[in-house]
Amino acid sequence: MRFKRWSGWLHALAFLLLAGPAPAAPLIIAEVSAPAVNCVFNPSCTIFVDDSTGAIAMPYIATPGTAWLQSRTYRGEPGTPAAGLTGYSYRISLTQAAGFGDCLAGFVIDFGPIVRLPYAGGQPADIYTVSLGGGLGTIGLASAEQEGGVITFWLKAPLCVQPTPSNAATTFFIGLASSRPPREITASVFAYGNPPSYPVAARAPMR
Repeated sequence: MRFKRWSGWLHALAFLLLAGPAPAAPLIIAEVSAPAVNCVFNPSCTIFVDDSTGAIAMPYIATPGTAWLQSRTYRGEPGTPAAGLTGYSYRISLTQAAGFGDCLAGFVIDFGPIVRLPYAGGQPADIYTVSLGGGLGTIGLASAEQEGGVITFWLKAPLCVQPTPSNAATTFFIGLASSRPPREITASVFAYGNPPSYPVAARAPMR
């Protein structure tokens, strides 16, 4: 199915354009390592997380439910830059999936206002990716842009279903912070193939 990649990509782009105005504000991305980034949220550099996953209904996967978007939340503890905030992290995983599905290009989340934090080198950033070691993942972010409260995350490389399960088939954790507690939402994962996008359960700040 990957010979349809470019056709699917055009469909995905058309879908995003029809959904509303093109994203206008580029976001600042910091590349970090773990557990060092945890120190932004907890003085002990250990965070206590709440995880959930939403299935991505990609076709041609041998076992349904093995492609998913992970949502992770954690508290900013007193005495840290993130005190009183809620941290949100996302990861797309195809590590348990196998088959001949098309490739994923990114995802869209109605997140709302972001609180910038000094994730790396003391410089404030909107988003961090755990791409410098200490965490899962092989694919980072090329860019992220926000229009209103909606953030579009573009992956650096396609994330594709492999013929057999592969531990490499996952993004790095992608994190950001909000002053608001979490709620359940429907996010969108967009693809190079057909269909061009998939609705998926996720968590994001209350609006």
